[in-house]
Amino acid sequence: MTTPSSAAKTPHSRTRKALGLLAGLALGAALLAGCSSEGASTDCGLDACTVTFDRGVEARANVFGVEARLVGAQDEQVTVEVAGEQLSLTVGEQAADVGGLAVTLDSITDSEVKVRIAR
Repeated sequence: MTTPSSAAKTPHSRTRKALGLLAGLALGAALLAGCSSEGASTDCGLDACTVTFDRGVEARANVFGVEARLVGAQDEQVTVEVAGEQLSLTVGEQAADVGGLAVTLDSITDSEVKVRIAR
């Protein structure tokens, strides 16, 4: 038989456990996405990262355990190196496959290049 005070604690304990589990999952997701950059910024989720490369600098980022580097950009086409393989990408073009990753060029401006890398 439960007492009123122990029955009142049970929903709070379950809520705390659920919140703890969710916080742990969020931390795990951030660690799995694990990204770093130089001359670039990254916006990562579980299955995809958008890498915004600054133009005119040595721009590189590490996402999903591979390095992505901006090699060059001209007009609507860029050359990037992902996992050691060079790719020429054009805005609106179908994704290029590199080692199980899909790489697409989202946009290109005078100051930056946005590339999406997805698992």
